[in-house]
Amino acid sequence: MADAIRLGISRNSLYSLRDTGQLEQLARGLYRLADMPPLGSPDLVTVAQKVPHGVLYLLSALAFHELTTQIPHEVWIAVPRNSEPPRLAYPPIRAARLRDVAYRIGIEEHRVDDIDVRIYCREKTIVDCFCRRNEVGIDVVVESVKAYRSQQNRNVDLIMEYAKQLRAATAIRPYLEALA
Repeated sequence: MADAIRLGISRNSLYSLRDTGQLEQLARGLYRLADMPPLGSPDLVTVAQKVPHGVLYLLSALAFHELTTQIPHEVWIAVPRNSEPPRLAYPPIRAARLRDVAYRIGIEEHRVDDIDVRIYCREKTIVDCFCRRNEVGIDVVVESVKAYRSQQNRNVDLIMEYAKQLRAATAIRPYLEALA
């Protein structure tokens, strides 16, 4: 909505277009043309647009990288520790506030439905799962390591580097030895 108002379109015009079905409302203040092709991942697009400093995290990142069979019921995101936790009516989100090092490392940008979405890389996501294994469940952690082992372009050294930075090297080392 802010972009439309900046371009000189009034709120009333936007609401009128929404009410006539020409615009589709994805979330409060977030609209798209109704005749556009449907979004493949509307929840990810909505969160990426509404929480620009958020990074797809844990189960959502695992699902994006095809490292789990779990279907997240919430969009998991990470935000900097000193930021205000985001509040969205829809989609449901689970936000983790991370310290600076844990937040900064391993961020990638991927195009999802023509929108840039910030997502942690596969290696950082696996380390994050070990750090939060009580939250996601050890079965999800083991499943993600097995799925990672079956994928191409594995980088076990990068996993260990992230594990050292996030103080998870001791917990993750036995699982990585099984990868070798």
